[in-house]
Amino acid sequence: MQYNTDGVFTPTRALRKEQEFLPDVDQSFSPSETAATTRVIRTVIFASHEEAMAVLGPRDGHLRLIERAFDAALILRDTTLEIHSHADTAQQIVSLIEGFIQLVRHGHHPSGDEVRYSINVLREERATPDITVFSEVILTTHRGRQIRPKTTHQHEFTHAVRQHDLVFAIGPAGTGKTYLAVALAVAALNSKRVQRIILTRPAVEAGERLGFLPGDLQEKINPYLRPLYDALYDMMEMEKVERLLEKKIIEIAPLAFMRGRTLNDAFIIMDEGQNTSPEQMKMFLTRMGFGSQMVVTGDITQIDLPDGQRSGLVEVRRILETVDDLRFVTFDDSDVVRHPLVQRIVKAYDAAPRGKKA
Repeated sequence: MQYNTDGVFTPTRALRKEQEFLPDVDQSFSPSETAATTRVIRTVIFASHEEAMAVLGPRDGHLRLIERAFDAALILRDTTLEIHSHADTAQQIVSLIEGFIQLVRHGHHPSGDEVRYSINVLREERATPDITVFSEVILTTHRGRQIRPKTTHQHEFTHAVRQHDLVFAIGPAGTGKTYLAVALAVAALNSKRVQRIILTRPAVEAGERLGFLPGDLQEKINPYLRPLYDALYDMMEMEKVERLLEKKIIEIAPLAFMRGRTLNDAFIIMDEGQNTSPEQMKMFLTRMGFGSQMVVTGDITQIDLPDGQRSGLVEVRRILETVDDLRFVTFDDSDVVRHPLVQRIVKAYDAAPRGKKA
Protein backbone atom coordinates (compact mmCIF):
# COMPACT_ATOMS: atom_id res chain seq x y z
CA MET A 1 0.00 0.00 0.00
CA GLN A 2 1.08 3.62 -0.56
CA TYR A 3 0.16 6.75 1.44
CA ASN A 4 0.76 10.38 0.47
CA THR A 5 2.32 12.96 2.75
CA ASP A 6 -1.04 13.63 4.42
CA GLY A 7 -1.39 9.95 5.36
CA VAL A 8 -4.12 9.29 2.77
CA PHE A 9 -4.09 5.95 0.97
CA THR A 10 -3.27 6.10 -2.76
CA PRO A 11 -3.51 3.11 -5.11
CA THR A 12 -0.34 1.39 -6.25
CA ARG A 13 0.45 1.22 -9.96
CA ALA A 14 -0.71 -2.43 -10.09
CA LEU A 15 -3.99 -1.57 -8.38
CA ARG A 16 -4.57 1.39 -10.70
CA LYS A 17 -3.98 -0.91 -13.67
CA GLU A 18 -6.52 -3.40 -12.28
CA GLN A 19 -9.05 -0.60 -11.82
CA GLU A 20 -8.53 0.54 -15.41
CA PHE A 21 -9.20 -3.03 -16.59
CA LEU A 22 -12.48 -3.30 -14.72
CA PRO A 23 -15.61 -1.66 -16.13
CA ASP A 24 -16.91 1.48 -14.48
CA VAL A 25 -18.60 -0.14 -11.48
CA ASP A 26 -19.96 2.12 -8.77
CA GLN A 27 -19.09 0.42 -5.51
CA SER A 28 -20.55 3.22 -3.39
CA PHE A 29 -24.07 3.14 -1.96
CA SER A 30 -26.34 5.70 -0.46
CA PRO A 31 -29.77 5.11 1.11
CA SER A 32 -31.41 7.15 -1.64
CA GLU A 33 -30.25 4.77 -4.37
CA THR A 34 -32.66 2.12 -5.59
CA ALA A 35 -31.90 -1.45 -6.61
CA ALA A 36 -32.42 -0.44 -10.23
CA THR A 37 -29.55 2.08 -10.21
CA THR A 38 -27.08 0.44 -7.83
CA ARG A 39 -24.39 -1.64 -9.52
CA VAL A 40 -23.13 -4.66 -7.63
CA ILE A 41 -20.73 -7.56 -8.10
CA ARG A 42 -21.87 -11.18 -7.92
CA THR A 43 -19.71 -14.24 -8.52
CA VAL A 44 -20.21 -17.73 -9.94
CA ILE A 45 -17.51 -20.40 -9.58
CA PHE A 46 -17.08 -23.05 -12.28
CA ALA A 47 -15.78 -26.54 -11.50
CA SER A 48 -13.18 -26.32 -14.28
CA HIS A 49 -11.98 -24.24 -17.21
CA GLU A 50 -13.74 -26.69 -19.55
CA GLU A 51 -17.04 -26.12 -17.77
CA ALA A 52 -16.58 -22.35 -18.03
CA MET A 53 -15.90 -22.62 -21.78
CA ALA A 54 -18.99 -24.79 -22.32
CA VAL A 55 -21.25 -22.33 -20.48
CA LEU A 56 -19.77 -19.08 -21.82
CA GLY A 57 -19.63 -20.37 -25.40
CA PRO A 58 -17.05 -20.46 -28.18
CA ARG A 59 -14.94 -17.30 -27.98
CA ASP A 60 -17.16 -16.16 -25.09
CA GLY A 61 -20.09 -15.82 -27.48
CA HIS A 62 -22.73 -16.61 -24.84
CA LEU A 63 -21.04 -14.27 -22.37
CA ARG A 64 -21.30 -11.40 -24.87
CA LEU A 65 -24.99 -12.12 -25.49
CA ILE A 66 -25.70 -11.86 -21.76
CA GLU A 67 -23.62 -8.69 -21.40
CA ARG A 68 -25.48 -6.90 -24.20
CA ALA A 69 -28.90 -8.06 -23.05
CA PHE A 70 -28.51 -6.94 -19.44
CA ASP A 71 -26.11 -4.00 -19.71
CA ALA A 72 -23.66 -5.98 -17.58
CA ALA A 73 -19.94 -6.77 -17.54
CA LEU A 74 -18.95 -10.42 -17.10
CA ILE A 75 -15.27 -11.00 -16.29
CA LEU A 76 -13.76 -14.47 -15.97
CA ARG A 77 -10.79 -14.77 -13.61
CA ASP A 78 -9.48 -18.33 -13.68
CA THR A 79 -12.67 -20.31 -12.86
CA THR A 80 -14.48 -17.45 -11.11
CA LEU A 81 -16.97 -15.36 -13.10
CA GLU A 82 -17.56 -11.84 -11.82
CA ILE A 83 -20.89 -10.29 -12.75
CA HIS A 84 -20.94 -6.48 -12.63
CA SER A 85 -24.54 -5.39 -13.09
CA HIS A 86 -27.48 -3.53 -11.68
CA ALA A 87 -28.71 -5.10 -8.47
CA ASP A 88 -32.11 -6.03 -9.90
CA THR A 89 -30.59 -8.08 -12.73
CA ALA A 90 -27.39 -9.42 -11.16
CA GLN A 91 -29.19 -12.27 -9.41
CA GLN A 92 -31.12 -13.12 -12.57
CA ILE A 93 -27.83 -13.49 -14.43
CA VAL A 94 -26.45 -15.67 -11.64
CA SER A 95 -29.53 -17.93 -11.88
CA LEU A 96 -29.17 -18.11 -15.66
CA ILE A 97 -25.48 -19.07 -15.48
CA GLU A 98 -26.11 -21.63 -12.73
CA GLY A 99 -28.88 -23.19 -14.84
CA PHE A 100 -26.50 -23.60 -17.78
CA ILE A 101 -23.87 -25.10 -15.46
CA GLN A 102 -26.36 -27.81 -14.46
CA LEU A 103 -27.15 -28.38 -18.14
CA VAL A 104 -23.44 -28.85 -18.95
CA ARG A 105 -23.00 -31.22 -16.01
CA HIS A 106 -25.80 -33.34 -17.48
CA GLY A 107 -23.93 -33.57 -20.78
CA HIS A 108 -25.55 -30.86 -22.91
CA HIS A 109 -23.66 -27.78 -24.07
CA PRO A 110 -26.10 -24.89 -24.63
CA SER A 111 -26.30 -23.39 -28.10
CA GLY A 112 -26.49 -19.72 -28.99
CA ASP A 113 -30.20 -20.09 -29.81
CA GLU A 114 -30.88 -21.65 -26.42
CA VAL A 115 -29.04 -18.83 -24.68
CA ARG A 116 -30.98 -16.20 -26.66
CA TYR A 117 -34.28 -17.88 -25.83
CA SER A 118 -33.44 -18.05 -22.12
CA ILE A 119 -32.45 -14.38 -22.13
CA ASN A 120 -35.73 -13.40 -23.82
CA VAL A 121 -37.77 -15.34 -21.26
CA LEU A 122 -35.82 -13.77 -18.42
CA ARG A 123 -36.24 -10.23 -19.77
CA GLU A 124 -39.85 -10.41 -20.94
CA GLU A 125 -41.40 -12.63 -18.28
CA ARG A 126 -39.11 -11.57 -15.42
CA ALA A 127 -38.82 -15.24 -14.43
CA THR A 128 -35.96 -17.71 -14.59
CA PRO A 129 -36.53 -19.98 -17.62
CA ASP A 130 -36.77 -23.74 -17.17
CA ILE A 131 -33.44 -24.63 -18.74
CA THR A 132 -34.08 -28.34 -18.21
CA VAL A 133 -36.24 -28.27 -21.37
CA PHE A 134 -33.00 -28.32 -23.38
CA SER A 135 -31.76 -31.57 -21.81
CA GLU A 136 -34.41 -33.88 -23.29
CA VAL A 137 -33.46 -35.76 -26.47
CA ILE A 138 -36.32 -36.63 -28.85
CA LEU A 139 -34.28 -38.25 -31.59
CA THR A 140 -30.66 -38.72 -32.69
CA THR A 141 -30.41 -38.29 -36.47
CA HIS A 142 -28.37 -40.45 -38.83
CA ARG A 143 -25.68 -37.77 -38.70
CA GLY A 144 -25.50 -38.03 -34.92
CA ARG A 145 -27.25 -34.71 -34.26
CA GLN A 146 -29.60 -34.67 -31.30
CA ILE A 147 -33.05 -33.13 -31.77
CA ARG A 148 -34.29 -31.50 -28.56
CA PRO A 149 -37.02 -29.08 -27.54
CA LYS A 150 -35.60 -25.56 -27.66
CA THR A 151 -38.37 -23.65 -25.91
CA THR A 152 -40.89 -24.15 -23.12
CA HIS A 153 -43.79 -24.57 -25.57
CA GLN A 154 -41.81 -27.10 -27.61
CA HIS A 155 -41.19 -29.02 -24.38
CA GLU A 156 -44.92 -28.82 -23.56
CA PHE A 157 -45.78 -30.06 -27.05
CA THR A 158 -43.35 -32.98 -26.80
CA HIS A 159 -44.87 -34.14 -23.51
CA ALA A 160 -48.41 -33.64 -24.81
CA VAL A 161 -47.72 -35.95 -27.78
CA ARG A 162 -46.31 -38.59 -25.44
CA GLN A 163 -49.35 -38.44 -23.17
CA HIS A 164 -52.26 -37.96 -25.61
CA ASP A 165 -53.40 -39.66 -28.82
CA LEU A 166 -54.50 -36.39 -30.42
CA VAL A 167 -52.58 -33.10 -30.17
CA PHE A 168 -53.08 -29.79 -31.98
CA ALA A 169 -50.06 -27.50 -32.30
CA ILE A 170 -51.05 -23.96 -33.28
CA GLY A 171 -48.63 -21.09 -33.80
CA PRO A 172 -46.60 -18.97 -36.23
CA ALA A 173 -44.11 -20.17 -38.82
CA GLY A 174 -40.66 -21.15 -37.63
CA THR A 175 -41.68 -22.42 -34.20
CA GLY A 176 -40.72 -26.03 -34.98
CA LYS A 177 -44.23 -27.51 -34.86
CA THR A 178 -43.97 -29.74 -37.92
CA TYR A 179 -40.29 -30.57 -37.50
CA LEU A 180 -40.78 -31.76 -33.90
CA ALA A 181 -43.89 -33.71 -34.88
CA VAL A 182 -41.93 -35.57 -37.58
CA ALA A 183 -39.08 -36.22 -35.10
CA LEU A 184 -41.55 -37.69 -32.61
CA ALA A 185 -43.06 -39.83 -35.38
CA VAL A 186 -39.65 -41.18 -36.45
CA ALA A 187 -38.77 -41.89 -32.81
CA ALA A 188 -42.06 -43.81 -32.40
CA LEU A 189 -41.36 -45.82 -35.57
CA ASN A 190 -37.78 -46.61 -34.47
CA SER A 191 -39.02 -47.85 -31.09
CA LYS A 192 -41.75 -49.92 -32.81
CA ARG A 193 -44.54 -48.10 -30.95
CA VAL A 194 -46.17 -47.63 -34.36
CA GLN A 195 -45.86 -49.59 -37.61
CA ARG A 196 -45.98 -46.69 -40.04
CA ILE A 197 -45.92 -42.91 -40.44
CA ILE A 198 -48.49 -41.01 -42.49
CA LEU A 199 -47.85 -37.36 -43.34
CA THR A 200 -50.43 -35.21 -45.07
CA ARG A 201 -51.35 -31.63 -45.86
CA PRO A 202 -54.21 -30.02 -47.76
CA ALA A 203 -53.16 -29.14 -51.32
CA VAL A 204 -54.41 -25.57 -51.26
CA GLU A 205 -52.99 -23.23 -53.88
CA ALA A 206 -50.97 -20.55 -52.09
CA GLY A 207 -50.88 -18.03 -54.89
CA GLU A 208 -50.72 -20.33 -57.94
CA ARG A 209 -53.02 -22.81 -59.61
CA LEU A 210 -52.19 -26.53 -59.55
CA GLY A 211 -53.39 -26.86 -63.13
CA PHE A 212 -50.62 -24.60 -64.39
CA LEU A 213 -47.88 -26.71 -62.77
CA PRO A 214 -46.13 -29.35 -64.94
CA GLY A 215 -46.46 -33.12 -64.50
CA ASP A 216 -49.06 -35.59 -63.32
CA LEU A 217 -51.10 -35.21 -60.11
CA GLN A 218 -48.35 -36.55 -57.83
CA GLU A 219 -45.76 -34.24 -59.41
CA LYS A 220 -48.15 -31.30 -59.08
CA ILE A 221 -48.73 -31.80 -55.37
CA ASN A 222 -45.16 -32.74 -54.43
CA PRO A 223 -44.09 -29.08 -53.98
CA TYR A 224 -46.76 -28.71 -51.29
CA LEU A 225 -45.46 -31.81 -49.50
CA ARG A 226 -41.79 -30.81 -49.83
CA PRO A 227 -41.41 -29.57 -46.20
CA LEU A 228 -42.40 -33.02 -44.95
CA TYR A 229 -39.81 -34.72 -47.19
CA ASP A 230 -37.18 -32.21 -46.07
CA ALA A 231 -37.81 -33.00 -42.40
CA LEU A 232 -37.52 -36.76 -43.03
CA TYR A 233 -34.29 -36.44 -45.03
CA ASP A 234 -32.83 -34.35 -42.23
CA MET A 235 -33.45 -37.15 -39.72
CA MET A 236 -32.90 -40.33 -41.72
CA GLU A 237 -30.60 -41.45 -44.52
CA MET A 238 -32.06 -40.73 -47.95
CA GLU A 239 -31.82 -44.39 -49.00
CA LYS A 240 -33.71 -45.48 -45.89
CA VAL A 241 -36.44 -42.88 -46.45
CA GLU A 242 -36.84 -44.00 -50.08
CA ARG A 243 -37.00 -47.66 -49.00
CA LEU A 244 -39.64 -46.93 -46.34
CA LEU A 245 -41.66 -44.86 -48.82
CA GLU A 246 -41.52 -47.72 -51.33
CA LYS A 247 -42.77 -50.19 -48.70
CA LYS A 248 -45.53 -47.75 -47.61
CA ILE A 249 -44.12 -47.73 -44.08
CA ILE A 250 -43.88 -43.97 -44.59
CA GLU A 251 -46.63 -42.40 -46.66
CA ILE A 252 -46.79 -38.77 -47.75
CA ALA A 253 -50.02 -37.79 -49.47
CA PRO A 254 -52.46 -34.91 -49.87
CA LEU A 255 -55.38 -34.80 -47.47
CA ALA A 256 -57.91 -35.85 -50.13
CA PHE A 257 -56.25 -39.28 -50.25
CA MET A 258 -57.24 -39.94 -46.61
CA ARG A 259 -60.98 -40.19 -47.29
CA GLY A 260 -62.56 -43.59 -46.60
CA ARG A 261 -59.52 -45.02 -44.77
CA THR A 262 -59.05 -46.29 -41.21
CA LEU A 263 -55.47 -45.80 -40.04
CA ASN A 264 -54.37 -48.31 -37.40
CA ASP A 265 -51.00 -48.50 -35.59
CA ALA A 266 -49.83 -45.30 -37.27
CA PHE A 267 -48.38 -41.94 -36.34
CA ILE A 268 -50.38 -39.50 -38.45
CA ILE A 269 -49.42 -35.85 -38.95
CA MET A 270 -51.48 -33.23 -40.76
CA ASP A 271 -49.51 -30.09 -41.53
CA GLU A 272 -51.02 -26.72 -42.54
CA GLY A 273 -54.26 -27.61 -40.78
CA GLN A 274 -55.51 -24.02 -41.08
CA ASN A 275 -56.14 -24.67 -44.78
CA THR A 276 -58.76 -27.35 -44.20
CA SER A 277 -62.47 -26.78 -44.22
CA PRO A 278 -64.43 -27.89 -41.13
CA GLU A 279 -65.66 -30.88 -43.15
CA GLN A 280 -62.13 -31.88 -44.14
CA MET A 281 -60.94 -31.55 -40.55
CA LYS A 282 -63.73 -33.83 -39.32
CA MET A 283 -62.96 -36.33 -42.10
CA PHE A 284 -59.29 -36.41 -41.12
CA LEU A 285 -59.82 -36.76 -37.37
CA THR A 286 -62.23 -39.66 -37.85
CA ARG A 287 -59.58 -41.65 -39.77
CA MET A 288 -57.85 -42.51 -36.46
CA GLY A 289 -57.77 -46.24 -35.79
CA PHE A 290 -56.58 -48.43 -32.92
CA GLY A 291 -53.02 -47.94 -31.72
CA SER A 292 -52.64 -44.65 -33.62
CA GLN A 293 -51.60 -41.12 -32.72
CA MET A 294 -52.51 -37.90 -34.51
CA VAL A 295 -50.84 -34.50 -34.56
CA VAL A 296 -52.37 -31.51 -36.35
CA THR A 297 -50.20 -28.43 -36.90
CA GLY A 298 -51.09 -25.04 -38.33
CA ASP A 299 -50.92 -21.28 -38.20
CA ILE A 300 -54.31 -19.54 -38.06
CA THR A 301 -52.70 -16.26 -39.19
CA GLN A 302 -51.76 -17.80 -42.58
CA ILE A 303 -55.05 -19.12 -43.94
CA ASP A 304 -55.03 -19.56 -47.74
CA LEU A 305 -58.69 -20.52 -48.10
CA PRO A 306 -61.02 -18.47 -50.33
CA ASP A 307 -62.71 -15.46 -48.74
CA GLY A 308 -65.67 -16.51 -46.64
CA GLN A 309 -64.43 -20.10 -46.21
CA ARG A 310 -64.17 -21.12 -42.55
CA SER A 311 -60.94 -22.74 -41.37
CA GLY A 312 -61.26 -26.23 -39.93
CA LEU A 313 -58.44 -25.51 -37.48
CA VAL A 314 -60.23 -22.46 -36.09
CA GLU A 315 -63.51 -24.36 -35.81
CA VAL A 316 -62.03 -27.49 -34.25
CA ARG A 317 -60.74 -25.62 -31.22
CA ARG A 318 -64.21 -24.28 -30.49
CA ILE A 319 -65.79 -27.70 -30.96
CA LEU A 320 -63.27 -29.96 -29.18
CA GLU A 321 -61.83 -27.70 -26.48
CA THR A 322 -63.82 -29.44 -23.73
CA VAL A 323 -63.19 -33.00 -24.99
CA ASP A 324 -60.94 -35.09 -22.73
CA ASP A 325 -57.81 -36.99 -23.80
CA LEU A 326 -56.61 -34.47 -26.37
CA ARG A 327 -54.49 -31.34 -26.11
CA PHE A 328 -54.15 -27.95 -27.76
CA VAL A 329 -50.65 -26.45 -27.50
CA THR A 330 -50.22 -22.82 -28.54
CA PHE A 331 -46.88 -21.48 -29.76
CA ASP A 332 -45.96 -17.79 -30.05
CA ASP A 333 -43.18 -15.61 -31.47
CA SER A 334 -40.89 -16.45 -28.53
CA ASP A 335 -40.74 -20.02 -29.91
CA VAL A 336 -39.35 -19.04 -33.33
CA VAL A 337 -36.17 -21.07 -33.79
CA ARG A 338 -35.08 -19.83 -37.21
CA HIS A 339 -32.85 -16.80 -37.86
CA PRO A 340 -33.26 -14.25 -34.99
CA LEU A 341 -34.67 -11.77 -37.52
CA VAL A 342 -37.64 -14.11 -38.17
CA GLN A 343 -38.83 -13.66 -34.59
CA ARG A 344 -38.85 -9.89 -35.02
CA ILE A 345 -40.68 -10.19 -38.36
CA VAL A 346 -43.39 -12.39 -36.81
CA LYS A 347 -43.78 -9.96 -33.90
CA ALA A 348 -44.05 -6.96 -36.27
CA TYR A 349 -46.74 -8.65 -38.40
CA ASP A 350 -48.71 -9.64 -35.30
CA ALA A 351 -48.65 -6.03 -34.11
CA ALA A 352 -49.62 -4.54 -37.49
CA PRO A 353 -53.29 -3.76 -38.23
CA ARG A 354 -55.03 -6.29 -40.43
CA GLY A 355 -55.55 -5.14 -44.02
CA LYS A 356 -58.10 -6.31 -46.54
CA LYS A 357 -57.16 -8.86 -49.15
CA ALA A 358 -56.31 -7.37 -52.51
